[in-house]
Amino acid sequence: MPMLEDVKKAVEKMTGFARPDRGETAGLVRMRKPNFFRFQDDGATPNNPRLPLILYRSPVRMRGDFDPAAIFEELFAANGWGDSWRDGIYDFLHFHTRTHEVLGIARGTARVEFGGARGKVLELKTGDVAILPAGTGHRRQSGSRDLLVVGAYPAAGKYDQPTPGEADHHKAIAAIAKVAVPPKDPVYGKGGPLNAHWRSH
Repeated sequence: MPMLEDVKKAVEKMTGFARPDRGETAGLVRMRKPNFFRFQDDGATPNNPRLPLILYRSPVRMRGDFDPAAIFEELFAANGWGDSWRDGIYDFLHFHTRTHEVLGIARGTARVEFGGARGKVLELKTGDVAILPAGTGHRRQSGSRDLLVVGAYPAAGKYDQPTPGEADHHKAIAAIAKVAVPPKDPVYGKGGPLNAHWRSH
């Protein structure tokens, strides 16, 4: 699937077919109450000691004339979250120590375990957006056959993908503490809930 989606993405960018422009994307956003989840360091998965995971339920209208993945890509990019990819969610527990991550569910459904062994399983469906602060453990428990996720990252930060058994726990905690809060919420921009709730911690 990733290879096919990469081809689709390249064609859409070249031709503009089924891809919204920035103005059209902004018109698809609707206000949704943010849901916050905090996960403690369990000794294996560091999670984030200060910042909560943010979940928006269907904050974007999935218009049928646009590729749903392209909607998320354009929206995230407009708010400074780039290096986007199209794929699923790995079924092994992992986290990122040097960057935050946003996941937009472009198609299908998934049960995702966030926070590691003492975390929480959340049901994600088409249109949902989860913003993971650096250190948040995550893995897919199950997913529909048509599951397609768009991921992206703030400009400041560096991608890594350790698992609990691979990472030096103390170094991971130190790296997570240095990851800056991004200037914009990937969905709502400068005035979004991310800024209010992440900058206050």
